[in-house]
Amino acid sequence: MALSKWLFLYTANGLPADGDVRQVETSSSTTILAGFPSVDAAIAAAPGLVATDVQLIELCGGFGPVGTAKVLAALDRPVPIGAVAYGPESVDGVHAIFAKE
Repeated sequence: MALSKWLFLYTANGLPADGDVRQVETSSSTTILAGFPSVDAAIAAAPGLVATDVQLIELCGGFGPVGTAKVLAALDRPVPIGAVAYGPESVDGVHAIFAKE
């Protein structure tokens, strides 16, 4: 089975409470980019987004291991979940970005 539909969940300040969901379609796949103002809002929306036959989920680094586990627990069916992580060489740079918020 080839990957034909996947979901990327991310968080960003200023997004509407119900999220901003967009699709990017090619001749062979659909990517759903779904942004929410908080991890909790994304977790709440995940089951509905997965119900559209999503085969795979990628999470932005802001979810962390706890948020990743909560997304998995919220789903009605098992879906592979990957999470973005930053290596030790990037920790200082990432900290500098988010320390300004």
